[in-house]
Amino acid sequence: MTDLAAWIGRSRESSDLVTPRLLAEFRATFAPHLAPVQDGVAPPALHWCLAPETPLADALGPDGHAARGGFLPPVELPRRMWAGGQIETLTDLHEGDLITRTETVRNIDFKEGRSGRLCFVTVDHTLATARGDAIRERQDIVYREAAGAQTSAGVAPERGDAEAYERNWAVSATPTLLFRYSAMTFNGHRFHYDQPYATQVEGYADLVVHGPLQATLLMNLAATLIGRVPRTFAYRGLSPMTANQTFRVCGRRTEGGFEGLTLDEDGRVCMRAQAAM
Repeated sequence: MTDLAAWIGRSRESSDLVTPRLLAEFRATFAPHLAPVQDGVAPPALHWCLAPETPLADALGPDGHAARGGFLPPVELPRRMWAGGQIETLTDLHEGDLITRTETVRNIDFKEGRSGRLCFVTVDHTLATARGDAIRERQDIVYREAAGAQTSAGVAPERGDAEAYERNWAVSATPTLLFRYSAMTFNGHRFHYDQPYATQVEGYADLVVHGPLQATLLMNLAATLIGRVPRTFAYRGLSPMTANQTFRVCGRRTEGGFEGLTLDEDGRVCMRAQAAM
C-alpha cells in the first residue's frame, strides 16, 4: 500500500467531440430504452463513450485492459471490475460539443470481502465544455483475487421482484449488445467478448455485462420517470450480470427522485441505483 500511495493525486486530461455518429451509435444500441431528449442533446450517460483510454496494443495486460502501472496503480490482484460510482449532471452535452475529461486518482483502499482480498481505487472525473463543467463523477474500480483463490462466506445473493416497481424494461443481454457497447467505449476487457476467457480464466458463468451499460439503462429509466436528467445519480454493483439472458431494469419514483435496480433471470439483484432531482 505504501508503494501504491504514490498514485494518489495522479491526473490526466483527454478531449473528444460529441459527434453525430456517436449519437447515432448510442441510440441504435440502447433504443427503445432511452429517455426522451431535445434534438441535438445527448441522452443520459453518453459521457462514458467520450474520451476513453486508448492504449496501444502492445501496452495491454492479459485481461485486455491497459497494463497496470500507468495512470492506474499496479495493484497485484488480477481481476478488475467497475464497482459503482456517482454522477453529478450540471448541464446537458450537445451534439458538436468539444469536451475535456480530467481524471484524478483520489484514493486506494484494501479490504477483505466475502470473495477474498479486494482493492478499491477511486477516480474522480470532470467533463467540461466551452460552457463550463458539465459532469462531475466518482468511479469506484475494484480489483479481486484470481478465480481459484476466492473464498466464500456462504452469503446468499440479494433477490428482488420486478413487479414491485413502477416500471421495468426487459433487455436481452446478447453478445452483440456487449460488443457494441465495448466498441463505443473502446473497452478491451476480454470478459465482455471472449467467452473462454470469461469462463475458464476469470471464472464467470458466461460473458459479463458491463457495469456502466446497466447504469446507462438505469439512468435513462430514472430520467424517463422523473421527467428530466437527475442532478445526482449513484449506482453500485452487487453481483455480476452475465450475457445470453433477458434481464430487467426496474425503477420507481420516490419523494426525492428515483430508486431502481437490475435483475437477472433468476431474480438476483446485480446493480442498485438512486437518483435525486
